[in-house]
Amino acid sequence: MQATPTDTGLQAGYELRFRALSAGIQSCSFPCDADGHVDLDALSERSRNAYFFARIVIGHELATPEVHRLPTVLTSPASAAPSERNTRAAVTT
Repeated sequence: MQATPTDTGLQAGYELRFRALSAGIQSCSFPCDADGHVDLDALSERSRNAYFFARIVIGHELATPEVHRLPTVLTSPASAAPSERNTRAAVTT
């Protein structure tokens, strides 16, 4: 179960990860700040309920959460150019 930045409308650079303690349990993660604070108001109702559940089962089903920095994906201008050319071609035909 994972709340993604698109679910919440956030462009988070960090996520709070709850690792499963056994094989039958699913890990989960939520967007947060560098200190591990999750903006509950930005979460969808489903994600907020999953976050509350994860907090309740710490030590039983899930490990203590850890803050992880998300990798930054950079797009180069060269990779964007072909799609722009394709778009222009589609418009002119």
